[in-house]
Amino acid sequence: MPCPVITVAQMRDWEQATWAAGQSEAEVIRRVGECVARRALELTRPQEVILLLAGKGHNGEDARGARDLLTGRRVETLEVADPESALPRLETLLSLRPALIVDGLFGIGLNRPLSPEWRVFLERVNGARTPVLAVDVPSGLNADTGEPQGAAIRAAVTLTVGAPKLGLLGEPAWPYVGRLEVAHDVGLIPCPLKSDVWWTLPGDFAGYPPRREAAGHKGTYGHLAILAGSLGYHGAAVLAARGAQRAQPGLITLYTFEAVYHACAAQLQAVMVSPWVPTAKLPAAHSAVLAGPGLAAVPTADQMKLVLRNLWRDSALPLVVDASALDWLPLDPADRNALRVVTPHPGEAARLLRCSPQQIQANRLNAVREISKRLGNAWVVLKGHQTLIGRSTGQVFVNSSGNPHLAQGGSGDLLSGYIAGLVAQPPLQTDVLTLLRHAVWQHGAAADFLQNTRPNWVLEDLVHELGGQRAEA
Repeated sequence: MPCPVITVAQMRDWEQATWAAGQSEAEVIRRVGECVARRALELTRPQEVILLLAGKGHNGEDARGARDLLTGRRVETLEVADPESALPRLETLLSLRPALIVDGLFGIGLNRPLSPEWRVFLERVNGARTPVLAVDVPSGLNADTGEPQGAAIRAAVTLTVGAPKLGLLGEPAWPYVGRLEVAHDVGLIPCPLKSDVWWTLPGDFAGYPPRREAAGHKGTYGHLAILAGSLGYHGAAVLAARGAQRAQPGLITLYTFEAVYHACAAQLQAVMVSPWVPTAKLPAAHSAVLAGPGLAAVPTADQMKLVLRNLWRDSALPLVVDASALDWLPLDPADRNALRVVTPHPGEAARLLRCSPQQIQANRLNAVREISKRLGNAWVVLKGHQTLIGRSTGQVFVNSSGNPHLAQGGSGDLLSGYIAGLVAQPPLQTDVLTLLRHAVWQHGAAADFLQNTRPNWVLEDLVHELGGQRAEA
């Protein structure tokens, strides 16, 4: 099950409800310690040094709880009550060149500026340039606002407890939080809280997509039309088609401009490739349409733009729009019963809302709501760090997978193709939100797998891994 994104006050209420139900704080701390140890072992190799920084509160107890479970590692623990007196010992331990620092200094209760001594201590930890695993929240960060309280630990990974805290998702927090992960099974009672924003967990997709019927055939799983590729950008069309193939719809036809027809057709086998004829109508035998990848060089007055606008307004076909084609959309409602999906990155979202990318990043949730509202309640996949999936009302989900190495040309084209390949399949169209969340999670999880196995991977590697990641319950 996904978990809600909550405030510090809500987290406190959840903890109190857990103690009232008979669970002990000691047991929860023990289980958090197990989660911290497991992640620390994954981030290090045998015989490497791990430095535990333990403060006076529960976060310090969590760090200490991990200590005896860090088998095969050399573990050093620094108890920090007074940062000024602990600084010389920190220098000594940093000279051991630890492979990982576990930050258990401050928790989510910090809501006041740090003293100068604490600021010096935290900045010295940051200055070591050693990867940090932060327990629950990077020390010094306000978990509600995402702002540092004068200074904060810059973590490589933040393992937050129970559910993500609201401040950890804001752009100001990103340099400190690093990769956000959730230790959700730590002995707390089932989360009684609700939220507009939810965090995706890998187990949400156990058993998805559903098993195909034995007697299914190509017609059962739809026919995707892709409008993509222009002179100088034919690779985007090919990547979108290959992404769609990984979703395994029954048929795929790529419609592309004659100038790049041969370049596209030569790279695709199972995908049918057809030259785009400006005066022709799109054949009616399709179950969904993807438009946008690689269309940056389309002439201003081209017929394809008119075709897309008419499809958006009038067609009952599901329609996925990405990249340059986002700028062609009419800002008026489409048929309310028609499935519409847009997949902008922050720059494209800014053009849709006529604002700056910085304004989009400052309030990504509002951007999803506003884009969807302007486009007739379309589904929005707002790409980037912690991709958001939602629309003008209802739940918005934060994707938990992926890493900065997805920032390669073609990554978005591959994702839009994969999404459209799923959307084209009639059996999957009944639960659009799960479909979109699954597609985005698979895309990020494939990148995580590659980064963990061969860090110099390229987009062609991502093509091969896309869709093959297991969602463990």
